[in-house]
Amino acid sequence: MAATASEASRAGSPQSSATLPPGTVLWLRLETPLSTKSCHLRQPVTARVVREVRESNGVAIPLGAIVRGSIEKLIPSSSPDDRARLLVRFAELETAAQPSLSVVGHVQEIENARESVQPDGTIRGLLASEVPVSHLEEAVAKLGKSNPEVAAEIEKAQKRHLGQSDTSIDYPAGTDLALALDQPLSVDRLFPPAVPDQLGATVAVSVEGLLADAPIRSEGKDGKPGDPLNLVLVGSADEIRRVFLAAGWSEAESKSDKSIWRTVRAVAANVGYGSAPVSQLYLYGRPEDLAFEKMLNTFTKRHHLRLWRSPKTTADGREIWLGGATHDTGFDIHPGVVSHAIDPDLDAERAKVGADLMVTGRVAAEQLVARPNPLSQGLTATGATWRTDGRLLGIDLKPGNVDSGAAGEASKP
Repeated sequence: MAATASEASRAGSPQSSATLPPGTVLWLRLETPLSTKSCHLRQPVTARVVREVRESNGVAIPLGAIVRGSIEKLIPSSSPDDRARLLVRFAELETAAQPSLSVVGHVQEIENARESVQPDGTIRGLLASEVPVSHLEEAVAKLGKSNPEVAAEIEKAQKRHLGQSDTSIDYPAGTDLALALDQPLSVDRLFPPAVPDQLGATVAVSVEGLLADAPIRSEGKDGKPGDPLNLVLVGSADEIRRVFLAAGWSEAESKSDKSIWRTVRAVAANVGYGSAPVSQLYLYGRPEDLAFEKMLNTFTKRHHLRLWRSPKTTADGREIWLGGATHDTGFDIHPGVVSHAIDPDLDAERAKVGADLMVTGRVAAEQLVARPNPLSQGLTATGATWRTDGRLLGIDLKPGNVDSGAAGEASKP
């Protein structure tokens, strides 16, 4: 949990100021739902900081800091050829132990959204023609002119099984977004990190011993190289499940007729399916023991990871898990292959996982750890490139995952 400035002072941490330059990104999580169907112009919007903004001497903006703004543009879609538009301006930052600060910036990204964001921060919705199921709706409408009874039956089946196209902009509370500063932001004091950046000595020794001869990549059932491993978690399966669920991730479902059909439906309607099955990859001769993902409103984009229980434990018997995390950013379609395309920057996804778990308050420490003969770049099973510095993020979970509240609670005004 982040300490207040006075607590940091008693601990001997230096108290100094910092100025964040334009272009600095603040990762926020909405507390106010946004919708072009139900919100109104000038409506207040609140979000919280979910990634520390660090300077050399400490944390300039801690977890849990509040960012406030309002809806400055709200234009619902009025026809299939019209895009919905939404603009939120954040103007105020609140942290503990210092006055509110004025913020000038723009929304740069809505994480895993199907919508695009324009340079001024305006969120631009989809056209009806960009939602696959809309093409079926159009065909049914044409059929209705010549055979209304058949068209009516097809339309009922389509709505029941595939849903109806919806091009409104609709983000629930918990949606992550990036706010880029347009003007410098000066803070008059720094905070200590919410979580230590060094694993405890006993855990560190155990992790080092595991990585000395651990696999570098997972592999497919056919033995072809899979995702590089970039995570090491210490904790039980139950603790891991609880921390990911608290972080807003979902556990992937097993493949079944029901889950496959839900996947088809999500693709057709261009909507999210946060617990969709993941393809199996293998480590230690078996498929993943756990898999988690985080999605918003489109099946084409998702954070996801697989975890395998390793054969080693810490000195006190705690389980150590190896994992591979990647970020799906679209579809990779070429002859014989239909798969997700991934963000080539694996280290950015590694950081995403660490940041999300840190916010839960259930992490004891996080540290980037090196391994012998690290990989730096390579190709996915479908031929796409990826790159990494070769380190793994070691995450030590608090035993029992006792819920101490979000790590940023101390930063609340």
